[in-house]
Amino acid sequence: MSNKITITATVHADAKKAWEYYTEPKHITQWNFADPSWHCPAASNDMQVGGKYSARMEAKDGSFGFEFEATYNAIEPGKNFTYTMPDGREVTVVFSPADDATEVTVTFDPENQNPIEMQRGGWQLILNNYKKYTDEN
Repeated sequence: MSNKITITATVHADAKKAWEYYTEPKHITQWNFADPSWHCPAASNDMQVGGKYSARMEAKDGSFGFEFEATYNAIEPGKNFTYTMPDGREVTVVFSPADDATEVTVTFDPENQNPIEMQRGGWQLILNNYKKYTDEN
């Protein structure tokens, strides 16, 4: 694996709300896409070690879509979790309280198909969407 990619966003919410909005399917479907031409019509999350996370991401025009799936390796509720995607890449998400806000840091193994900057950009757009949704609700 090559070097990991790290992205961050600070949400104006306490760690409990930040965690809920990141992990509960009813919230995931509201923010888990990179731009407005896409959406996340379905998500499920069995938040326990060995449990599965799944989110359907697709273009609103129906031209393209895919399932994003992963299995949890470690969970410290309200603080952090790590999961592994089917191709073996790992993702860690950390929730760090910062005054009246929470910094959310996502670190992931890049895949080999797309340039690093493109991957960082895409994941950051999704995290920015999460921030916007969490801040506004």
